[in-house]
Amino acid sequence: MLPSLCPNALFFTGAVVLPDKILRDGAVLCRDGRIQAVGRSSDITVPRGAIIIDVEDGYISPGFVDLHVHGGDGADFMDATEESVRKVISSHARHGTTTLFPTSTTGSREQIEAMLGACRDVRDSWVPESGARIAGVHYYGPYFAPEKVGCHSPKGCRAPDPSEYLHAFGLDIIKIATCAAELPGAEDFYREASRRGYFVTCGHSNSTWEEMQRGFELGLRHVDHFWCVMSTVDSLKARFGTPMRAGMEQFVLANWEMSTEVIADGCHLSPTLLAFAYRMKGPRRLCLVTDSSRAMDMPPGDYRFGSQEDGPIFRSDGEVGFVPDEGRRRLASSIAGMDRMVRNMQAATGASVESVIRMASLTPAERAGIANDVGSLAQNKFADVLILSRELRVQRVFVAGVEAPIP
Repeated sequence: MLPSLCPNALFFTGAVVLPDKILRDGAVLCRDGRIQAVGRSSDITVPRGAIIIDVEDGYISPGFVDLHVHGGDGADFMDATEESVRKVISSHARHGTTTLFPTSTTGSREQIEAMLGACRDVRDSWVPESGARIAGVHYYGPYFAPEKVGCHSPKGCRAPDPSEYLHAFGLDIIKIATCAAELPGAEDFYREASRRGYFVTCGHSNSTWEEMQRGFELGLRHVDHFWCVMSTVDSLKARFGTPMRAGMEQFVLANWEMSTEVIADGCHLSPTLLAFAYRMKGPRRLCLVTDSSRAMDMPPGDYRFGSQEDGPIFRSDGEVGFVPDEGRRRLASSIAGMDRMVRNMQAATGASVESVIRMASLTPAERAGIANDVGSLAQNKFADVLILSRELRVQRVFVAGVEAPIP
C-alpha cells in the first residue's frame, strides 16, 4: 500500500544536528507543525506528497532559543506596542531564532506593565508566520544594583517591591525573573519566583558569594551575561574593603548547578574569555544569548535603549552598541542575531558543531523549562528547523513547519 498523501509534511535529509552528535545521512520528518520522526533517512518512510528538502552540504539544525533579547529592526519590546513586538520577533527569526523571551529593561512600573501586556497579546495571537514564538517574558529590569545599571536608565532602577512584582507575576506572561541578589527584598523575590516555577536569575549585581548562596537556596540558578556588569573582586573591595571577597564569577564557576550566558558577538568578550567560559561550564550549563537592541539589522546611528519614549541614547557603529563616555566606549548591548553568536563561539572555542548549537538551542530550552517542546530535533517537538551552511550561516528557517522569509 502506498503512503497516504500528506501535503502538510516536510522531509529534510542531510546532516542532522542532534544534541550530542551529527547524524550523517539523517532525516527529519515534520507534519502539521510537529516533528514526527528523526533518524537515518533510509529508516523513515516519506509520505506521498511531502515536500522533500535535501540539504546537500550543510546542516539540519534545531531553531535557536534566546533567553535574553531586547529588540531588533528598529523596535524594542519596551516600546510596548503589538507592532513593535511583532517587528522584533520577525527580525530574529531571520537569524534563526524560533523561540525567544522578550526582555524588559529598567523603566517605570507603567512602562514595564505595558510591555508585559503587549507581549502577552502577541503571544496569544501568534501564528508561525509571525516569526519567533514568545515562550514568556524575561522580567529583567528594574531590580538592578545602582552601581551596576550599565546602559539602562538609572532612574528606572529600584529594589524589588512586592506590590509591583506580584502584580506583574499575575499577568501570566513572565517565565524568567531577574533580581540583583544583594538588594533588600531580593530573597522574597527569589522565593516567590521560584514558587511559581520561573527560571530565577541574577544580573546587574554587585553581590558576594554569600549573597549568591542565599539566593541559590531560594531557587536562583543562573547569572545573566557573564562578565558584564557583575561583581568582581575589585568591585567588592570597593563595596566592603578588605579582606577581598568572592562574588558572582567565583560562585558560578564553582557550582555545577548554576548556568550562565555569554554574548559572543566578538565585541563584548574576547575569544579567550569565550573559550574559558566554555571550558569551565561546558555546553550543558553555558547559553548563548543575543542581548540585542533595536539597532540589530539597522544602519549605524543613534538609538534609544529600552522605551522609544525616554530610553537612554546609545550609538551603533554597525558592530556593537556603545555609549561614548569621555573618550571611552561603554558597551550598550549587542546588535547581532543568534547566528553570529553561534559562528563566533565555534571559532573561539573550536567546539563541535553540535555543542555550539546546543548552547543556542537545547541548553537554554532546558534551563527555561521548555525543552519538551523546543530546543532539539526530536519526535513530537515543534517543527522548528534551520538549514545552515557549512559555515553556520542561516539559509532557511522553519517555525512550526512554516518557512520564514529571509531577505
